[in-house]
Amino acid sequence: MTTDEIDDSSAPLIEHLAELRNRLIWSALAFVVAMFAIYPVAQHVFNFLTSPLCNALKMTDQSCGLVYIKMQEGFFVNINIAMFGGFILAFPVIAYQLWRFIAPGLYKSERNAFLPFLIASPLMFIFGAAFCFYIVLPTVFSFFLGFQQGELAPTPQDAAAVETTAKAMPGLVFQGSAQEYMSLTMKFILAFGLCFQLPVLLTLMGKAGLVSSKGLGGVRKYAIVAILVVAAIITPPDVMSQVILFAAIYPLYEISIHIIARMEKSREARMRAEGTWFDDDEEEDEKA
Repeated sequence: MTTDEIDDSSAPLIEHLAELRNRLIWSALAFVVAMFAIYPVAQHVFNFLTSPLCNALKMTDQSCGLVYIKMQEGFFVNINIAMFGGFILAFPVIAYQLWRFIAPGLYKSERNAFLPFLIASPLMFIFGAAFCFYIVLPTVFSFFLGFQQGELAPTPQDAAAVETTAKAMPGLVFQGSAQEYMSLTMKFILAFGLCFQLPVLLTLMGKAGLVSSKGLGGVRKYAIVAILVVAAIITPPDVMSQVILFAAIYPLYEISIHIIARMEKSREARMRAEGTWFDDDEEEDEKA
């Protein structure tokens, strides 16, 4: 191989790397711009994200208030919110840049098959995040706030009664850190949003022929264990949140099996009509 041939063969790789660099730069710029756009309204986002906790506290007649334990905690809370919101806001641009990078290497039929999954992915993330925010978080917060005891919101008129009760029962009242609460909430939202990508991933793998409905059904017991392990890793160390996450993900696994089975039936019907379908049982009979 001559030097010219080597240079010609390496040129496409250099072009792909240059294009990848450009796509990453545009994605990073979109994230930075979105982060700066979110930062001025970080306080409004904070108020919105604390609504599940405020509603749970309201049910116990408590005022909604979080505290800053460290001097710089308020600044870093806003930074975390800006990064979290910036990623979500910039995700369509990041997904578009990813699509523009891989699309030229696909056939037209492959692009048409892949595009619905690219649209379904952010929709499933939003659905998972909404499920977490409006159903999971209120349930979890109400459960844990139930372990408080004593007078939660004493009035001046009841000071004497509270003092008498306090001698027999220590007061346990929630006083949460703002940064810890935001970290927990964003972790839950991201975890549920990513876990709700399971049907998209399995259906895409089924479309590519990497998995089958029969194969997924055969490893169902191992999938249950794997989902429990994932739930234990990405949620805080409490059984309740793990059970909720498992109860949300496992039905998605069964739905994925059903979707892949329908895809397989459609593929079989099309190939039978074209005369290109070969049954495995028939092939074994012919070999016998």
